[in-house]
Formats: sequence, structure tokens, C-alpha cells
Amino acid sequence: MASEFKIVRFVYGGEEDLGYLIGGYIIPFKEIGGLPKYLSYPFADDDDILRIFSVGDLSGYKALRIEDVQIVNPIRFPGKIVCVGLNYMDHVREGGREPPKDIVFFMKPRTALAGPFDTIYVPRIVKKLDYEGELAVVIGKRGRNIPVEEAYEYVLGYMVMNDVSARDFQFSDGQWTRGKGFDGFAPIGPWIVPREFIPDPHSLGIKTWLDGELRQDGNTKDMIFKIPEIIKKASEVMTLEPGDIISTGTPAGVGIFDKTGEKLIQDGSVVRIEIEKIGFIENRFRFVD
Repeated sequence: MASEFKIVRFVYGGEEDLGYLIGGYIIPFKEIGGLPKYLSYPFADDDDILRIFSVGDLSGYKALRIEDVQIVNPIRFPGKIVCVGLNYMDHVREGGREPPKDIVFFMKPRTALAGPFDTIYVPRIVKKLDYEGELAVVIGKRGRNIPVEEAYEYVLGYMVMNDVSARDFQFSDGQWTRGKGFDGFAPIGPWIVPREFIPDPHSLGIKTWLDGELRQDGNTKDMIFKIPEIIKKASEVMTLEPGDIISTGTPAGVGIFDKTGEKLIQDGSVVRIEIEKIGFIENRFRFVD
């Protein structure tokens, strides 16, 4: 395909579809025969969804203006959301920890997913709500025991994720499932940038703003464990399937460790996370009974 494109899921005229985003225009998949409605868990039965997006020339197809659609999270029903903790040295240090000797994995439930511009509703039982801007990897091909040198062959593309964390539950529980597993605690998007358009995912600036204040200003080059090693280690334990999401950790600047006092998400706060060459997500948080 000659032009760079992104894979976007959107709502138009009350109907949901996937499409190719090129410039400011979206070519819906329904205009191109044989393409799926959305990226989701049913793809786990398909060994390889990478081939789906090799459709050749897209000129001549009917397109929609991006201003006329609602952008929603690009993956509806992933089989797994695998996350990596403590993967930036500056984040390890701000928490007063020693760097991990091996990759720290945890998982979020599918119900934690939210759209890139959704309002996130948080139960008032959460007292210490935090953000974590992260680069997320989308798996495109089934694999187990994937060698490091072949890891990128299993990547469909990249997107932004906020690993939202209820620090009170995370720290009191001693493990992270509950504190990071609330509904809406994994906003993703705004689209998937195919791997071919990001040849080096370890040279991307990543920034997070809380209510307009820049809080995280890092770069993916500072990951302790790089993406190929993460994929290798994860696939030693579990079969990676098309549509799975792997979130790769966050740099320093989270609210709970702020030296001037905790700068956490409050009722009405807006969190914006932007990753170079991908785009941004921006979510408002509301506390509810």
C-alpha cells in the first residue's frame, strides 16, 4: 500500500465499522469486500490477521471525513490484555524500588477497555486514582515460544494506553489485579498504527498531561525490557493470539510519587496521553456512587 494508514474503529450513522484512516479521511471496511467488522476475540480462531490488511491500492473507494464520525477503541473484544510493570528505570527509582531482575507481568480484564475519548466513571470507593501513559502492542499472529529475533513478525501495530490504577487497592492488596482491573481502567487508541510505519518502537516520545499540566515526559528508548523480549517471555507462558494487547510499562511522573504531594486524578480531571507517531487519547474521569 503506497500511503501510510491507520486502522480505526468508528461509529457513523449509528453503525460501527473498522476503516483505514488516510490523512483526514476514513475508508470503511464495508466498502472493501471481505474485511471484518471489528478486531475482537473471534480472531483467536484465525492464526494470522496481518494478511487482512494487505489490500493494495485504496484509491477510488468512498471515504468519510474524520470530523463526521465518532472514534471508538480500535479493539472491542481482545482475548487478553497483558501488561508490564516497572519497565522504565526512572519509574522504578521514583517508587524507591530496585529494578526487576525479570519482567513483571500482570493482566487487565477485557471489561477495563474504554475508548480514546470516553468519560471514565469511577466508583467512589477508589480514593487514590492514578494515570500511567503507555505504548501498547497489538498482536497480529498466533504464537507460542516466539524467539526474540522473530517477535516483530507477530506485531500488527501500536497504540496508546492509559494503565489507570487505583493505588489504594493496588498497594493494600499486595498484587495488582483489583487495583488495575476496574471497568474503564484501560482506555486505548486512538487507532492502531501498523508496525511497518513505526520501524523503531523504541524511539518514541511519550507524554502525559493531568488537567493541562505535563506530568510524564519520557521516551520508549528507556524501557528496561524491550518489546521483542516482552513478547518472547509472555509467549513462554501463554499463547499470544490475534487481537491480544500488550502494554509495555510507564515512565516516571505518576501522581502517587510526586515529590510536592500526591497529584492524583480528581473528579472531573482530564488525562491526555500522547505518543510520537501514533497520536493521543484524552479521557475525563468522573466519580460515581
